[in-house]
Amino acid sequence: MNSLPLIHIANKGQLIAETNYFDCEVARRGFFFLSWNAGAGRLLVPDSQKPALRQMRSAKYVVISSGPLVEHGGIPALQLMFEDHSDSPFCITITIAQTDRMLPSTDEGGGFYVSVWTKSGQKLRLPGRYRNVASLPCLDEWSAH
Repeated sequence: MNSLPLIHIANKGQLIAETNYFDCEVARRGFFFLSWNAGAGRLLVPDSQKPALRQMRSAKYVVISSGPLVEHGGIPALQLMFEDHSDSPFCITITIAQTDRMLPSTDEGGGFYVSVWTKSGQKLRLPGRYRNVASLPCLDEWSAH
């Protein structure tokens, strides 16, 4: 997946009022998309990935790590770790083509929310934490900077 077709999202603050994502080929192929607005990350979940919601719901917060994805030649990527304090928290990794922006290192820390959306609307909202890391994957526990 080198690039995505234009994804339209109409915002209502942190909420998604409307989007064409769920009808795009990228969603039909099972790719997640992360959109940012009004201090919130919104993870769009395609129909084929909806079973993952069960694992996401056990999380206390979401750690978003930004760094090079080692197994794919070091391309810039984001990892979303749904921290439930288990030995194997649920994680997804997306490339920069699957987000509408990368957060700068000056945004490291918390103070935002990550919401999870399906075609039928918002399903989950959790506190978010953001960090830059040397490489992905990174399953280190969150530590405040």
